[in-house]
Amino acid sequence: MPASSGAPGQHERTSVPGANNRIITSFWAGTWADLDAAQPDWPAASAFLVDDHLSALKAVWAHVAGGRETLIAGSGRVGKEQAADFRADGLAVVRGGQIEPATSERAPQDGRVWLLTSGSTGRPKQVAHTLDSLTTVAGSQPARTWLCPYAVGAYAWWQVVTLSLGLADQSVLFIEPSQLDDWPALALEHGVTAASGTPTFWRQALWRSGEVMAKLPLEQVTLGGEPVDQAILDRLREVYPKARISWIYASSEAGAAIAVHDGKAGFPQDWLDRDTPGRPKLSVVDGELVIASSKAAEGMDAAIRTGDHVELADGRVLITGRLASDEINVGGSKASASKVRGVLLEHPAVAWAAVKGRKAPLVGMVVAAEVVLDPDAEPVSDADLQSWCAGRLPDYSVPRRIRVRDEIPLKETLKSDV
Repeated sequence: MPASSGAPGQHERTSVPGANNRIITSFWAGTWADLDAAQPDWPAASAFLVDDHLSALKAVWAHVAGGRETLIAGSGRVGKEQAADFRADGLAVVRGGQIEPATSERAPQDGRVWLLTSGSTGRPKQVAHTLDSLTTVAGSQPARTWLCPYAVGAYAWWQVVTLSLGLADQSVLFIEPSQLDDWPALALEHGVTAASGTPTFWRQALWRSGEVMAKLPLEQVTLGGEPVDQAILDRLREVYPKARISWIYASSEAGAAIAVHDGKAGFPQDWLDRDTPGRPKLSVVDGELVIASSKAAEGMDAAIRTGDHVELADGRVLITGRLASDEINVGGSKASASKVRGVLLEHPAVAWAAVKGRKAPLVGMVVAAEVVLDPDAEPVSDADLQSWCAGRLPDYSVPRRIRVRDEIPLKETLKSDV
């Protein structure tokens, strides 16, 4: 993509393959090229802290011209201390019409795109990419209108943005956080044919808006951002029998590393330790997924330890959850939260489940679960679900407490870690 190299102003944005792709936000619709009409005089190295997709897309389009260094994030993700750090690092902070200049001067790093990590283990950290390293889809693609429900600046958000910039006939409907409850109707209104979201995102949409979802003419269904289970893959196949259903493993640090299209949870075991030019190398070390990829952020180790626990079963590599949070110590026995969750999701009456440890006398911790039930299924009690688990799990892994929630929770990250 032309913005990743070259001097300021060298590249004509109208030569960008996707310049005429339509982009739709909550209060604006037009093409990428139409954004030329509003380009403020932003400093060449800027951190844009934005409250909506349109503001973010203007910053992207300015970056495409070249000669810029850009960070884009939702304003709510960045506190005063981190914003001050950006300025000290040479980035001006742009919030709406306000520009806070950098407090140290340096030349912009031409083409640099900074992403913030998820921040799940503390304050979000910066990782370095370019538009090229964020672009993972190339070649001829069918004309599509994509749905982008991701938060601005997230790795998955950049994946949709770079797809639309890099290929013709790839329009995008961007969904604000306040529109997440209504996205199926908006997608139907705007002719969305391809959509990407987390398994929780899809699970909630099917649970809440099943009739509208069934009307969507989806040709491409993509899942990522969380471990995927067979139940949600099967449910999506049932609703969209003709769509290509893909599961993508990606992160800000490792890039997009795994893409599976066979409708099965996990990925083939024979992909491990395979040296294939142009593709990431995948390994398992002490039960942890390790990735070496040319699409990783700059400055990463050659082999990145992902922190994700994996298991091998029936020729597949299953990603079950985070190493740091999966293990529940029940009186000295180790219960796996992901295994318990998987067993609950296999029950025909359970539409969603989350599992955590809860402090308890004598044993220290017990397994506790939250579930959302399928309203079309046969009613079940806590005892029914505990009996279901007891038949499939050791006694110490059976949830001692089960809470039934009214709705599937969905955070701005499109995940539901409660």
